Amino acid sequence: MIPQPDILIVGGGLGGVAAALAACRAGRRVVMTEETDWIGGQLTAQAVPPDEHPWVERFGTTATYRALREGIRAYYRQWYPLRGEALGLTELNPGAGRVSKLCHEPRVALAVLEAMLAPHRASGLLTVLTEHRAVSAEHDNDAITAVTVRDLRTGTLRTVAAPYVIDATETGELLEPAGVEHACGAESHDEFGEPHAPAQAQPGNQQGITVCFALSHHEGQDHTIDRPETYDFWRAYRPEFWPGPLLGFEAPDPRTLEPVPRTFVPNPELDPLDVSADQSADAGDKELWGFRRILARKLHRPGAFDSDITLVNWPLNDYWLKPFVGQEAEALREARQLSLSVLYWLQTEAPRADGGTGFPGLRIRPDVTGTADGLAKAAYVRESRRVKAVTTVVEQDVAIDVVGPYGTKHYRDSVGVGGYRIDLHPSTGGDTYIDIGSVPFEIPLGAMVPRRVRNLLPAGKNIGTTHITNGCYRLHPVEWNVGEVAGALAAHCLAEDVEPHQVQADDKRFEEFARVLDRSGVQRSWPDVRGY
Repeated sequence: MIPQPDILIVGGGLGGVAAALAACRAGRRVVMTEETDWIGGQLTAQAVPPDEHPWVERFGTTATYRALREGIRAYYRQWYPLRGEALGLTELNPGAGRVSKLCHEPRVALAVLEAMLAPHRASGLLTVLTEHRAVSAEHDNDAITAVTVRDLRTGTLRTVAAPYVIDATETGELLEPAGVEHACGAESHDEFGEPHAPAQAQPGNQQGITVCFALSHHEGQDHTIDRPETYDFWRAYRPEFWPGPLLGFEAPDPRTLEPVPRTFVPNPELDPLDVSADQSADAGDKELWGFRRILARKLHRPGAFDSDITLVNWPLNDYWLKPFVGQEAEALREARQLSLSVLYWLQTEAPRADGGTGFPGLRIRPDVTGTADGLAKAAYVRESRRVKAVTTVVEQDVAIDVVGPYGTKHYRDSVGVGGYRIDLHPSTGGDTYIDIGSVPFEIPLGAMVPRRVRNLLPAGKNIGTTHITNGCYRLHPVEWNVGEVAGALAAHCLAEDVEPHQVQADDKRFEEFARVLDRSGVQRSWPDVRGY
């Protein structure tokens, strides 16, 4: 029997978990659903180490996001055989990957997230329904009245009603059935005047997805998988904007679009303590093994691990032939085949530094991803349906070329901060990379308030951005921040008998809510970052 919640959260990714924590902290009863059997979304089921801004160790996140990061580090210090020099590092990077100052295994993030939720589950405030997916929503008088979810194990349907509903799904799954005005794909240039928007709206033009997987390497062993069903197609596939076959070590540089060779050397001898993960100084993405390495064997006592573990989320396995939103089953099936084809190519045909071909010692790691085949439980989704919100964040608000290097736009209703380049991967409309410098930005509450619907809040990539600005608002710490604010706002509205539109529009009411966020450690504005 599902308890009657105050707040229903659909989607247990980073935004959903943060929303649940905030709502339960406020004493509200919460039901959270999750499509897979792992909460944590990008960090866990999608197996993507965090993408973060360069100041993340000092400022620019919420207190609870910092607690998550430090909890992950504490897990490694407590349970892993770290060598002394690594054990004492305040800013331990367990994988010594270059993509982030905190590269780690999905299961470790899962353990920490479960621990963070555990007290609320024990108190009875939080009910988590894994392997449940929303199938329909009922709505009336500009409000959602109930959501029906299906138990993916048994097929059982459950209908849950709650005063507030938070859509924390990866693709904004509730927006269409709940009748919430929303956008999908690329907006036209005329709608917002964005410099990089196309002349005509392109709803089907969405960033590619990636089915990630983890690898270790064991020289002298043969772990070659069976030849994937569509390997011949992917082996021959050459995008128009690519310098050669997709299955190759040469790919466009996202910033310049010039062809750049990537290197691939499993288990390099470089001391991981010498690795820099500062992408503001060096993108680090040209060395594939080390870019998203999630376990570095040389950080540990000799003999503890016979290989590093690296996470494959590379140009080679970005999939963009079909849009995920609207053609999910077909796109996912083809993306999985692409990732398996990348693995088979690496094992059998990839050029080696010694002049040979193939790395048969590469072993896919089902134990790392928690699946039978070793592919991540869910696709890494970069773009969602987006609410038509009170405030829409557009390219002119964040692009350095428009606002200048210190031109952060300040919002009277700021509820958080973030920082990342506008990073758009190749898309289903045939676009190559769009990579635009952006400034550290604020998150306006208006981008989280639908124009009409009164009791639904977005808690992820479904906030009021555009196809372009989604490229910098879509990363891990921002998703967490948005989710935390959504949970806190729903709880605040229940306590004060107000609605989100009123909180956003009225200065006094917003100031009251802002104090709630300030007390919980939500940073709502940037310090002067010049000189860092």
